[in-house]
Amino acid sequence: MHQSEIGVAVVGTGFGQKVHIPGLQAHPRTRVVALYHRDRETARGIAAANQVPIACQSIEEIVAQPEVQAVSIATPPFLHYEMAKTVLQAGKHLLLEKPTTLTVEEARELWQLATAQGVATAMDFEYRCVPAWQRLAELLAEGYVGQKRLIKIDWLAASRADASRAWNWYARKDQGGGALGSLGSHTFDYIAWLFGPVKRLNARLITTIAQRPDPQTGVMKPVDADDTCLITLELADGTPCQVSISAVTYQGRGHWIEVYGDRGTLILGSNNQKDYVHGFQLWGAPVGKALAELEIPKRLAFPQVFADGRIAAFMGIVDRWVAGIERGEPIVPSLREGVYSQLLMDLSHHSHTTQQWVDVPPV
Repeated sequence: MHQSEIGVAVVGTGFGQKVHIPGLQAHPRTRVVALYHRDRETARGIAAANQVPIACQSIEEIVAQPEVQAVSIATPPFLHYEMAKTVLQAGKHLLLEKPTTLTVEEARELWQLATAQGVATAMDFEYRCVPAWQRLAELLAEGYVGQKRLIKIDWLAASRADASRAWNWYARKDQGGGALGSLGSHTFDYIAWLFGPVKRLNARLITTIAQRPDPQTGVMKPVDADDTCLITLELADGTPCQVSISAVTYQGRGHWIEVYGDRGTLILGSNNQKDYVHGFQLWGAPVGKALAELEIPKRLAFPQVFADGRIAAFMGIVDRWVAGIERGEPIVPSLREGVYSQLLMDLSHHSHTTQQWVDVPPV
């Protein structure tokens, strides 16, 4: 292996194969040296197809490989805690898919373990690396909208709108399934990034498709994970924020953030239902002016663009992770940000169950 390359193992071969493996292979500083699948023959087949030298069927086997310095985990949420714990205990650097874990206690334990072990962690909150989003963050920091009056977020997708789509872990609340985990985890992270901490929240988590067919038998099985979330937040600075998330909206409007203030308005949005990174545009209007599209500076552009928009954004997270590994300094977003996103998810479940507003403790 070239001296400056970091040997990475990829754990999880669904999203891992679509995004993690190509992203890590295209990155100049990382090399995929091993991958995991619970079935060894499947692991070997996927490894061969992706030119990965080592195929493993346990996490213990992965972390025992001397070539593996770092591990990227892209498995379903219910597997994150145990897998990440094994990786961190072995002193390997960790890149983790969202949502972080199943509970904030688990997430906090992982963060503390990573800190004690002195390893670099990254969470794949990839909107932090998308050029149009970075420009929105800059304009907000410069005071473009002035004092915020209202934030409105819509993320309306059709990925699970077809009721005949098969039942799997995503249908199970106890396995971290649902729209809050897949989409809300991102939303909570970027609210903290763009607008600061949350003071309190009120959430309704709705399951509109109550059963789905078993992929083997076709027999209908119950769904208890949410597919639609309506969340009202009050930020620490007093700004009201209204969030509507759904994975079951045919022709949903896509992903939009609207920020209204006393000096102006900023709107970021994409109606691209096929790719949740490609297609974002940014509009702004100072008070008294018409809304106009704002240019995204070339300095923020992705160095390389892929057919799947998620790969370039993921590589932006890998950039930060590599910098953290090399400098031995914490990066953002790390497990620390993962803890905060998980806290807000847990409190959303609590708010839904108690049907009350819930205060968010400061981190």
